[in-house]
This record gives sequence, structure tokens and C-alpha cells, in this order.
Amino acid sequence: MTADGTVLRVHLRGEADVFALRHSARSVAAAVGLDGSDQTRVATALSEVGRVLLAFPTAVTAVFEVTQVLEIRLAGPGPTDVRDRPGLAAAARLVDDLDVSQQGDQVLITLRKKLPPGRVVDVPRVRAELAALRPTTPADELWRQNQDLLTALEEAEQSRDAQIRMNAELEETNRGVMALYGELTEELEHTNQGVVALYAELEDRSQRLREANDAKTRFLRHVNHELRAPVNSILGLIRVMTDLADPPFSDEQQHQIELMRRSAADLLRMVNDLLDLAKAEATRIQPSWEDVDLRVLLGQLRAALAPAHARADVALVVADPDPPPALVSDGMLLTQVLRNLLTNALKYTVAGSVRLDLSVAGDSLTFVVADTGIGIPADQQERVFEEFYQVPGTLQAQVGGTGLGLPLVRRLVAALGGELALRSEPGTGTTVTVVVPREPAPSGPVTAGSDPMRVVLVDDDPTFRRMLRTALDSTPGPLEVAEVADAREALPVIQRIRPHLIFLDLRMPEMSGEEILAALRADSALATVPVVVVTSETDWTGGSDPYVALLPKADLDEATVAEAMRSAQGSP
Repeated sequence: MTADGTVLRVHLRGEADVFALRHSARSVAAAVGLDGSDQTRVATALSEVGRVLLAFPTAVTAVFEVTQVLEIRLAGPGPTDVRDRPGLAAAARLVDDLDVSQQGDQVLITLRKKLPPGRVVDVPRVRAELAALRPTTPADELWRQNQDLLTALEEAEQSRDAQIRMNAELEETNRGVMALYGELTEELEHTNQGVVALYAELEDRSQRLREANDAKTRFLRHVNHELRAPVNSILGLIRVMTDLADPPFSDEQQHQIELMRRSAADLLRMVNDLLDLAKAEATRIQPSWEDVDLRVLLGQLRAALAPAHARADVALVVADPDPPPALVSDGMLLTQVLRNLLTNALKYTVAGSVRLDLSVAGDSLTFVVADTGIGIPADQQERVFEEFYQVPGTLQAQVGGTGLGLPLVRRLVAALGGELALRSEPGTGTTVTVVVPREPAPSGPVTAGSDPMRVVLVDDDPTFRRMLRTALDSTPGPLEVAEVADAREALPVIQRIRPHLIFLDLRMPEMSGEEILAALRADSALATVPVVVVTSETDWTGGSDPYVALLPKADLDEATVAEAMRSAQGSP
């Protein structure tokens, strides 16, 4: 800092001059615009530094300079441990900055105090004012210090009173907060009680829903046999009647019989859809993984659907891959998915085409069923996957249906580990995309059988026993066939006859086919007897039992019985 900013220079020769230094510091602080409290701080800080330096016989010069800050420099001889003197620590707390530098016995102490913001100091005027000051005596300075102390005490009392008032206000506020907290706590407690009661009610309703769902499942399991067996009997009798007709039926009779067969097949398909959907809801569909020949599968779909849904103005185009891509999946479930999608497309397409295309992408296969039918409005496209829901419309009312096809398809695709997406535009058509993995982890059952000599038929339905007996009589080789109508008598008969092959109905009153199978496997003498399970259930696989083969009742004829027997003969 240059000498142009110097406003006062004071020479100190003894400890008594500390009073003069304090007076000078107060005067300079007031002249540069510091308030009363800052004036006292600067004066006190400078007197503390002066006492440290003047504690020893010495001469000290104090220089006051002003620019953006008030800077006071005290220079002169001083003790070597001046930095450690407690007076300097006290002075440092009263000003903005305090520096100490020392060379030998010469000490320079600099104190700085910021001026009020925006304060511009007229240095010549301040210098003139300070030059006109009269010297002060120690008594005057002591009186001044006493006045400062009294002012500080008064300010402290005022601060204390203000603190007391603030504490009282805070205490009152705290009481209000505590009262509000109590009210909120009580309200929350009431709310929690309501929530707990609501949860209890929801849990009760959930339990009742679970019980109702279990009751529905038990009902479906109970009526499974009663619903499917009569329809399968009708289909089987129609097949036998047609095959054994002598003389052949007339054209009109053939037409009537075909109507009967189609009606029974439609009824069976609706019953199967309903039961399959119930099983899918209960997550009881377990795919049976196997190598699937897609060319054969798609060819069967083409052959089955083309005549059944023939329309002159609608072309059915089903992909014919050559060679077909490799696929390990459940062929029966996949066929059911594609058949339902194609059937829906054909039902709601009056002109144009229905296409089933196939593409391969990495580890996935994509099936796309696209039609040029009536389409589905955007607000209905998610609802078509609801059970029993059908989009309202004239054509929908004409073709009919149960509204179970698409909900079942979605669940079957999920069971195969795949994904389904639907895109449709009214008047243009609908496209359904099914993506399935090509190689899920195989866990399919192993079919079984044995060399048939003695055969036991266990079925409570006399029609199916007759159909089975007729089919068995057409097979080559001598057979000893025993029929059991009551499931409870099956085990004693089997234990007595020791058959080479058992045809077993799965769903019978009093005792199920699974219970008979479990009893057979628990008997060491009968554990390896091959069993052909004759059932209407499309998703029953027999688990991992190597001595069990499956024969769907809907497919029962001489050829399928002979094939089941040959399969049983090839078991371990």
C-alpha cells in the first residue's frame, strides 16, 4: 500500500501509550465510516497488539492507511515468541485479517478491517480531521472504555431479552406443533385401523375367491369324465357305424351322419377349450417337449382346415417349408394354437385370403397368421383375450363361438415359452404373430409298452370297452382280454391275472386312473407292466413313467389301438 493512503502515524514508547493507540484506532475507525461496534473491535484489537509489543522497553510505530480496507501496521522490536502471545489470538478474532512477520528482533504486525460496502473514503479529509484531534489522557480513555462496556452490557441485556422472547415464542410454537402432532397421530391411528380392516376384508375376499376357484377346479375335474366321455362315445359309435355299415348308407343318410359327427366334434371342441382354459388358469398345462416335424404339422393343418372351412372367395395358404426348420416343442399344443388362430381367421374372412407364414430368426420361430377379414376395432383388441368375450357385429352373431379361443391361445403360447402379438384394422384384416423358442429344455415323457398276451381293460364306460374290445379283436395273435368296469376292482383283477398290457381310463368314479397307476408302481411285481392310458384329456402326459403310453379317446380306432400296442411293446 502506498503512502498516499496514510491517514495517521503514531509513535509509541511505553505501555502507557496503549491508551493513546486505542484512542487513535477508535478515531480512525470512526473517520472511515465503521459503526460503533466495529470501532470498539478495532480499538480493542489494536490495544491488545500494542500491549504485546510494548511489554518490553521498545519504540513502536503504528501506521494507519486506507484504500478498500483499513490497514494498521505496527513495527518495532519485539519478543521472539510474539506469535504465541495470547493477546494476538484475541486481536485476530476482532478483525478480518491479522498477519505477523518477524526478521531477527524486528516484528511487523498488520491488521485489516473491511470498510462498509460502497464506502468511499476521502483520505485528505480524514487525514485533516485526525490531525486536529486533541491528545487524550489515560483517564479519558478509561472513561471511554467504561462507556463502551456499558453500551455492550446494554446491548447484551437487550439481546438476552430478545432471546427470552424468542424462546417463549418457540415454546408456544412447539406446544402448537406437539398438539398438531397429537392430532395427526390420532388421525393416522384411525386411518391405520381402517387400512388394517380393509386388508382383513381383502384377505377374506381373496380367501373366498381362492376357495371358489378351488371349488371350480374340483368341479371341472369331477365333470371332466362326464362331459367328455359321452361325446367321445358318440363320435366313436358314429365311426364304428360308418365303418361297419352293410349295406352302405344312402347319400342322405351319410349327410345326416356327417351332421351328427360335426355337431359332436364341435361340442367336444368347445368342452375341450373350456377345460383346457381352466387348466391353463390353474397353470397346470405342462408341455411335452419333442422333435416337431413342421412340414407334417402344417400339412395336417392345411388338410384339416381347407375342406372344413371352404369358401369360394377365401384362399387358405399355409406355409410348406422345404426343408422344415428344426423345432423342439409340444406339437399338440402348437397345433392347437395354430388351428385356433386359423379357424378364427377363416370364420371372420368372407373374401380374400388367410395365410400362415413361417420364418426363422436366430433361436426363435415366428408364425404369422394374416387374414383380409373384417378386422377388430382398436378399443376391442385387448378385450378379445378376455374369456367368453366376442366383438359385437352381424358376422360374429352368424358364425357364433364361445369366446374361449384367443384366451386359450395366449395361455398356450405362454406355456410354450413364446409371445403373442395382435395387430388389426377394421375393414382391412387381422395379423397375429406367435414367436416360440426353437429349442426349449427337453423334458418329455417316454412312452412304454410290452409284449401283449394277457390284456386288462379298465373303463367304466361300456361303450369304450366295447370299442376297445372290437379294436383288440382285429389285432393279430391270440389275446386274453379281461374287462373291468369298477375301478375299485381293477387292482385285484390285475394282481390275479398278471397281464402283459393294461388299457386304463384316467377318469372314473370312486377311484381315478392315477391312483391305480400309483398302486401298480408301488407293487414290485406289477411296477413294470405297460399301461396304455385312454383319456379325453389333451394335456395329460403321464409324467416321466417309461411304462405309460397315451391314447386319446377321440382318436380311438383299430389303427390307433394297434399303434399303442406296438409302442408299448417297444418299452424298456
